[in-house]
Amino acid sequence: MSAKKVVRLDGIGPLAERYEVFLLDQFGVLHDGSAPYPGAVAALSALKRAGKTVVLISNSGKRARPNEDRLLKLGFAAGSWDHFVSSGEVAWRSFHEMAATGALQPRTNCLLISRDDDRSAIEGLPFVLTEAGEDAELVLISASEGDRHDLDHYRRLLAPAAARQVPCFCTNPDRIMLTAVGPRFGAGEIADLYENLGGNVTRIGKPYPAIYDAALAIAGKPDRGTVVCVGDSVEHDIAGGNGAGIATALVLSGILADTPNLSVVFDEEKAWPDYVTASFSLR
Repeated sequence: MSAKKVVRLDGIGPLAERYEVFLLDQFGVLHDGSAPYPGAVAALSALKRAGKTVVLISNSGKRARPNEDRLLKLGFAAGSWDHFVSSGEVAWRSFHEMAATGALQPRTNCLLISRDDDRSAIEGLPFVLTEAGEDAELVLISASEGDRHDLDHYRRLLAPAAARQVPCFCTNPDRIMLTAVGPRFGAGEIADLYENLGGNVTRIGKPYPAIYDAALAIAGKPDRGTVVCVGDSVEHDIAGGNGAGIATALVLSGILADTPNLSVVFDEEKAWPDYVTASFSLR
């Protein structure tokens, strides 16, 4: 793909006039993990009032329901989105199908890398949790605690599993996450570490096709010319939307806030948005 002209917008109003289906990222677009961005609650509700199909599509290692519950607690209105597709949900359904067909053995020892001891990513699956890389038969990286631990913590934990070529799945490919103490390394960076240690990783989420296929299927398989993907990451949201053949809009409220030269980022990632806007708001 070659570089293209990027249209600068003042809010999402023009997108609502042009597109019928919105695939929206949450972190960095709707909220920062602790509070909604100014105007985001109103803008999301306005899309639904205008009759748009709204699918939230997130590189969260958690399943859909915990993510939706968090949005409600943050103040987003119930019914202001139609569906929630998380990478954790896509992965859970894949593991569930593997278990049903016998491709996944019962009582598989799983080393789960999560946040706040969250286990929703494996609830209902035939996994037995282990805290030791030496005992792991499968590694699942669903989140990072990069604001609490350094990479050496994860290196010590994962090295024994990587050395034995234990299969690893990363359900949150984001390399950077927003935290209360600023940007920190995300689960995607831990997945990179696992590969550097000699292991193999299967990544589930943006920018990989499976999550877009799931989101578009649940939206009713619309004409892709009527769909726009809105996110704050060039590497994940924009590249993923480019690969899925849909329009993309980059919001500058998240990890690229205050980036002086966006064109350099676009060229480095070989991904270019159709639109750029400062915020997910109506103005």
